[in-house]
Amino acid sequence: MKAIKSKSPNTKISCISLILGNRRAFEFGNWQRTHRPKMSTENWEDNEEIKIFREYLRIATVQPDVDYTECVEFLKRQAHSLDLPVDVIHPVEGKPVVIIKWLGTEPELPSIILNSHMDVVPVFRDKWTHDPFAADMDEEGRIFARGTQDMKSVGTGYLGAIRLLKASGVQPKRNVFVTFVPDEEIGGELGMQEFVKTEYYSNMNVGFSLDEGGTSEIDLFYVFYAERMRWGLKLNFSGTSGHGSMLLPSTAGVKLNYVLNKLTEFRESQVQRLARDQTINIGDVTTINLTQLSGGVQSNVVPPHFEAVFDMRLSITLDVVAFEKQIHDWCEEAGGGIEISFDEKEPYVAPTKIDDSNPFWLAFKAATDELGLKIYPIVCPGATDSRNIRAQGIPALGFSPIKNTTMRIHDHDEYLGADTYLKGIQIYKKILGNLAKV
Repeated sequence: MKAIKSKSPNTKISCISLILGNRRAFEFGNWQRTHRPKMSTENWEDNEEIKIFREYLRIATVQPDVDYTECVEFLKRQAHSLDLPVDVIHPVEGKPVVIIKWLGTEPELPSIILNSHMDVVPVFRDKWTHDPFAADMDEEGRIFARGTQDMKSVGTGYLGAIRLLKASGVQPKRNVFVTFVPDEEIGGELGMQEFVKTEYYSNMNVGFSLDEGGTSEIDLFYVFYAERMRWGLKLNFSGTSGHGSMLLPSTAGVKLNYVLNKLTEFRESQVQRLARDQTINIGDVTTINLTQLSGGVQSNVVPPHFEAVFDMRLSITLDVVAFEKQIHDWCEEAGGGIEISFDEKEPYVAPTKIDDSNPFWLAFKAATDELGLKIYPIVCPGATDSRNIRAQGIPALGFSPIKNTTMRIHDHDEYLGADTYLKGIQIYKKILGNLAKV
């Protein structure tokens, strides 16, 4: 996943800030690192939760073609250390799902899922200043490894919080399942999407899910309550071919130009909407980007075909039926002869309610209020496994207890401060303790 950057809840999260970050937040982060109380790295090195986290990070579950064997064995050891039962199922061969079970006093109630994914995105080792799978810790206590922010910290953070709750004698009211799923970073088609179709999942009787959120560079936490719809639009343009010196009618290039201009105009309307409305962010608008373009064989030959591929992330407020019709209309206006297809076409999924009608939201919000945390509910601009849970009609929130941290998700030198990680466990302890009572 998928990080968000903003100066405040009332400031839009712009495309530029997503890419370049917020200078003020960056400077504030540097000030914090300079002025934070010094703590010996030996204290962090010897901390059992930090040891567990770093061990997990050293397991290179990196895409593509992940071998999850070592990761599954690690998670089974963690379950046994917590004295919790664990199951491993394979909805798809070679794609294990690990389920650690914290059983409740009223197991007939709908259960809670604490989800995370085991896989991480590829690395460019020459761009890293530390081995991306060594989990090195510098003198400031920053742990460098792929997966620190996205999202191995969340998975072991859940387990650390449960360890504390069990030690204080807490048993949840309803069953809590800590799930570790594969292949989220490549879309989850063979991971969570298949898992939710299984009889095992059905028998879990899920009533609520907590999953990853985003890294925050400022002093608040983002909470995802919905996700945009991802469409992969592919347009195949056919037209008149011939010599490059002619002004031929109805060429594939002319048709491509017309439709591309229309899509670009729509894109610009979303850019302007962000500029006008300071209360919205990138997750509240529809994004369209041309990502692939192919066609032609030689500079002096007008080709009979062009193909264009667009990445679209549709706002949950967009009338998708009208929008799809508009695409068809533009293609007809261009002169026809354009084949429209979709590599991916996610349906509308209702957002999770964040009001008094949702007892899980009330428990979550009460916990953050009691801890004095500033939270900002937003629509996730990217995609997480929560969309598969919400598609089942189950409420799901995305939350990662990471703030005042330079966003390095999918970037070089991804890191997480040891103190931030340990504070995150305490935050999860409070949140899970509240959820356990619902």
